[in-house]
Amino acid sequence: MGILANTVSICHFRVMGELVAGDLYEESPRLLALQHFNPIDDSIEEVSLGWVHLDDPKEHSFLKPSDCWHERYLRFSLRRDQRKVPAALLKEHVEKACELYKTDNEVSFVPKQRKEEIKELVRARLLAKTLPDPKVYDLVWDTEKNLVTFTTLTPKTIELLEDLFKKTFEGLRLVAFHPYERAMTVLDSYHRQLLAQANKAGGDSFLELIKENQWIGTDFMHWLIYQTMNSDSEYRVSQSGPALPGAQFVGYIDDRVILVGAIESGTQMITINGPQDRFSEVKNALQGNKKIVEAIIHLKAEDDRWCLTLKGEQFHFASFSCPAVKLEKDSTTDERMEREAVFFERMALLEKGLQLFNSLFATFLRVRLGSEWYQMEGIIHEWVEAA
Repeated sequence: MGILANTVSICHFRVMGELVAGDLYEESPRLLALQHFNPIDDSIEEVSLGWVHLDDPKEHSFLKPSDCWHERYLRFSLRRDQRKVPAALLKEHVEKACELYKTDNEVSFVPKQRKEEIKELVRARLLAKTLPDPKVYDLVWDTEKNLVTFTTLTPKTIELLEDLFKKTFEGLRLVAFHPYERAMTVLDSYHRQLLAQANKAGGDSFLELIKENQWIGTDFMHWLIYQTMNSDSEYRVSQSGPALPGAQFVGYIDDRVILVGAIESGTQMITINGPQDRFSEVKNALQGNKKIVEAIIHLKAEDDRWCLTLKGEQFHFASFSCPAVKLEKDSTTDERMEREAVFFERMALLEKGLQLFNSLFATFLRVRLGSEWYQMEGIIHEWVEAA
């Protein structure tokens, strides 16, 4: 689902470097056009990858800034079309072709090299009859916050995005907005110093920062599940965004928790589904030295609700559900203006949900990095061990 859907999975990146081409606003249409998507419906090519318009995946011409810019947002989509021949179908047709070869040549078997040639010919013929399967992923670049939102969590697609983005915007690259980096952005200078002292990575590599600081996501979800059962779950907005500073909101874990732990034969994953009363199953798993790696977090502010699945290792947001936005369609509505209005409303709701999450995250970090954490950790441990 795209960025305009009420539920979408997203990951975030920072943009690093300096654009070689010059002014981003003026140059981006030309740069996107150089790497635009090429349809392969009328060809036998297997794969095509490139940029298209965010609000129209069939449109791949970028002629002017308004084709991709909406105020501070640079927005476009990655489209990847691929045609595949099902393995079972290919095998069936290759066997028929081999039988025909044996009959025509009055032989009892097909030489290996010839069989490979037959397979490639059959595959090419079947590909020509197969329609490509289109996949479209939206990208929204908030140029004021220097934050890119991308609408998939699939590692292979993320890798394709990073490569094509770097090729398109020479001098720039995408860097994962991982938990340690996010933590740095939500804290004040004093707590950033404490976070730097708690950093377990030996270098600045984002892969190392993710791997060595998995305690951030684990401790956050352990703290939040304790808070869910032992507090009123009310917090205050502390981060910038659409919600007023100091406004009250509610945040808690419910519905699904995934835990992982080591066992003799390898790694064991436990998934606990359904609304939780006392988190008894979760506590049992925690007693067995399992760690929470994924959980559904609910956020509420006044009459609005957000729901997301937090993946703790990288802080990806799966199935991020926001208050509904509807596209009005009638004879008096200008479709282009309505789509723009929906886009801005959608982005405001998405950003408000992220603002609430970041405020919740910052609340945890101030506790985690403070002198009271040792005592809080003991309290959480006692709660887990209690029958």
